[in-house]
Amino acid sequence: MEFRKSVKSDVPKIMSIIKQAQDYFKKQNIDQWQNGYPNEEVINNDIKNNQSYVMINEGNILATTVISFEKELSYENIIDGKWLTNGEYGVIHRIAVDNNYKGLGLSHKIIKYAENLCLEKGVHSIKVDTHEDNIPMQSLLKKSGFKYCGVVYLEDGVKRIAFEKTF
Repeated sequence: MEFRKSVKSDVPKIMSIIKQAQDYFKKQNIDQWQNGYPNEEVINNDIKNNQSYVMINEGNILATTVISFEKELSYENIIDGKWLTNGEYGVIHRIAVDNNYKGLGLSHKIIKYAENLCLEKGVHSIKVDTHEDNIPMQSLLKKSGFKYCGVVYLEDGVKRIAFEKTF
């Protein structure tokens, strides 16, 4: 398995994986990614900004994510808690694994890859936000060493719970 930055020709497969995640959330009554987000424009923008990654095995895209080193404006105001650190950090967004490859620990590998990218840049913290009903993601984060830090509100006013891991 390998990671690489996403390219435009990956968009249809990335969108297929995103659609699977949207369907999963809907079936689980998780009100995340149910309003047309993320869409192709978002994914293309992630690619343009060099933040979109795919996990590949034998030429097949198994999973997708965004790893960013830009400051998140919505992370500046955390309530009911506080971040572990105040310095530089990486951010993971939009982890999604193809349904055919779930249960293989690929999300853990994505987090490990993000940690390695951070370390290459001399960054020792990753921050993540997720929907309060997205228990599978919260479990993944806790198993991966993330600590619950509080609540943030995204630019559109949507509530998310925030986690951080230092290393």
